Amino acid sequence: MHIEIHQLGVVAAEIFEENKLLPGIILTNLGEFFGMISQQQFVKTLSRQYGREIFLNRPISVLYDFIKYELLVLSGDTSIVDAAYKAVKRPQELIGEPIVVEVSPENYQVLETKNLLIAQSNIHQLAKNLLQQQTQAQLIQTEKLVMLGQMVAGLAHELRNPINCVAGNSKFVSGYYQDLIELINTYEENLSQEIEEVEDLKQEIDFEFLKKDYIEMMNSIEISAERMMQLVSSLHSFSHMEGTKRQEANINDCLDSTLLILKNRWKHSEVEIIKNYGELPLILCHPGQVGQVFMNLITNALDALEEYKEANSQPAKIWIYTAVKHLSKNPDKNVGKSVNEVEINAISKMEGSVIYTQDNQPIYDWLSIRIVDNGPGIPYKIQEQIFDRFFTTKAVGKGTGLGLAITHQIVVDKHRGKLNLNSTPGVGTEFEILLPID
Repeated sequence: MHIEIHQLGVVAAEIFEENKLLPGIILTNLGEFFGMISQQQFVKTLSRQYGREIFLNRPISVLYDFIKYELLVLSGDTSIVDAAYKAVKRPQELIGEPIVVEVSPENYQVLETKNLLIAQSNIHQLAKNLLQQQTQAQLIQTEKLVMLGQMVAGLAHELRNPINCVAGNSKFVSGYYQDLIELINTYEENLSQEIEEVEDLKQEIDFEFLKKDYIEMMNSIEISAERMMQLVSSLHSFSHMEGTKRQEANINDCLDSTLLILKNRWKHSEVEIIKNYGELPLILCHPGQVGQVFMNLITNALDALEEYKEANSQPAKIWIYTAVKHLSKNPDKNVGKSVNEVEINAISKMEGSVIYTQDNQPIYDWLSIRIVDNGPGIPYKIQEQIFDRFFTTKAVGKGTGLGLAITHQIVVDKHRGKLNLNSTPGVGTEFEILLPID
């Protein structure tokens, strides 16, 4: 409802009388927005002594100037949650006052605060219900993953015995074969003449080919058995439910175990993985959890590259770098810089094996693992949300929104490390894991 400010107050009184539930009236001056007068303030002012006599027969602008206060005017695209927050942040005496909404440059509407808060409450309830559904779904998914991990661990344990049997006996079979061939050769050398039936049988079974092919066959069995042992060991390590005690581990070996498990995936996706491993000391950690971190980051890179390869002609690649870096206790300030890269005057002193900077900050050894891809990169606007729980850019059913959140928790909370992201849209993404070396 709109009225011009030059109209008499009695016009507004008639409007409010006919519309008992009308929260307020928009005031205009020559068709342009001027202000708003609420029914509550209008009735309150007329209830004053001589209020009706003073204001009803004068222009509505007189009444508006008398009760004028700071209006809350919001644009039409303001979210309900933000609008409700701004409404309740007003002074106590104005919380019940309606809000003016600018629907368009020439269209203003009055919104009752009570209706806004009801809408905000409904949104809150819907969000709560949705979160509960998501949480329940994730709990079910987590339970399935735990059961799957236990099953894989049990399967890996059960497979070890028969694979050990094949791997161990294949060496004996090769030895026995050599003994038998030596026996046959000895017979042939000591026989005065060839036996026709024996020669016929040798031709029938192609004895010369059999001797060569048998050796190659046994070599392939031994290689396959060794590879199966490596795969079973990797599965067992990855699915092992660890306690609170940390173990010494070689991070390069953890990476190789993860790549072995994922080999079928990245070979078929035509992604080249380039390893640049440095010499690393053993580090106290939870190897299974660290393997899960590598699994999540490499799988995410593979997913991004697979989606990107149709629109990109360059070969898909993932680089994995490991090195020891010398960084301050808080490496956020100098990620990627080693002591050799820091200016000499930044180092103030050295006590024992500990180096100190000019601001007396000790420099520690950190183990750096960088996983880099040349995929589509991550848009800048969502990079701050990338480690949030349930946040995912993947289609429904393809992503849970927990992988990077769990990765961040394992690195930061469980291992007192850092997980840094450096991504440029259209160029690629780099995750750097920094683990402190005790």
